[in-house]
Amino acid sequence: MSEAALPSATRIGAVHLVVRDLERSIEFYEGALGLEEVGRSGGVARMGAGGQALLHLRGEPEAPPRPPGTTGLFHFAILVPSRPDLAASLARLAAAGERLTGASDHLVSEALYLRDPDGIGIEIYRDRPPSEWAYDGEEIRMASLPLDLDSILAELEPSAAAKPVAAGTRIGHVHLNVADIAASERFYCDVLGLDVTVRSYPGALFVSAGGYHHHIGVNTWNGEGAPSPPEGSVGLERFELVTGDDDAVAQAAGRLAKSGVPVEQRDGTVDATDPAHNGFRLLAG
Repeated sequence: MSEAALPSATRIGAVHLVVRDLERSIEFYEGALGLEEVGRSGGVARMGAGGQALLHLRGEPEAPPRPPGTTGLFHFAILVPSRPDLAASLARLAAAGERLTGASDHLVSEALYLRDPDGIGIEIYRDRPPSEWAYDGEEIRMASLPLDLDSILAELEPSAAAKPVAAGTRIGHVHLNVADIAASERFYCDVLGLDVTVRSYPGALFVSAGGYHHHIGVNTWNGEGAPSPPEGSVGLERFELVTGDDDAVAQAAGRLAKSGVPVEQRDGTVDATDPAHNGFRLLAG
């Protein structure tokens, strides 16, 4: 555990995205994913579950596309409460005519992968109970094995796919393309206060608070030293890291500033960027 640890209850909050066509994106996230529009202001639509916003979609018709081979969002991951809820997500995607880009059994979780109309990566997953997770020493054992989709669909409850996603659905983690794994580890662990959970996955690192398998994944699969995309590009604007503790936010802000990271503080929140220029916001909740 890092000396400057964030509280064990720290979690990922909402993910803020830049999209080209706001109405197209709202239609996709409602129809294909089962999210609901829970509010809109200033050209930003908030999409969520059970009244809680999971995504903030900012419509920017002139936003440049994110170039291939750059840093940014690899995917954001929507965590559903149960395996039947994952079955409902799979059936909902099929009914909407969406094609998966992948489906994996990660040992700690079962996951579906796809892209939104702007090409933004999405994971939808359910966790296995922590009592079923295996460890290699202090490292959580994770893999990418084929997922039995028929087994998932066998748990589909009648009419579930026609309903919005279940209350309790939330953002479980974000996975980022970065330029340098070592620099990302120093930043997210030594400065911000998360802990490494998996470092043996090729070209990637996974970190979390409270022993979760990962709240943030980073990878260099776009190449070591990958450049940042143009400012304001389609994709990630920022993600939220919710600590549940005002003092923890203030202490983390101090560590960021001491390490030379520019921070912007207002209304109890702290905005900053990681070494690969991925934006995030610290807040208590």
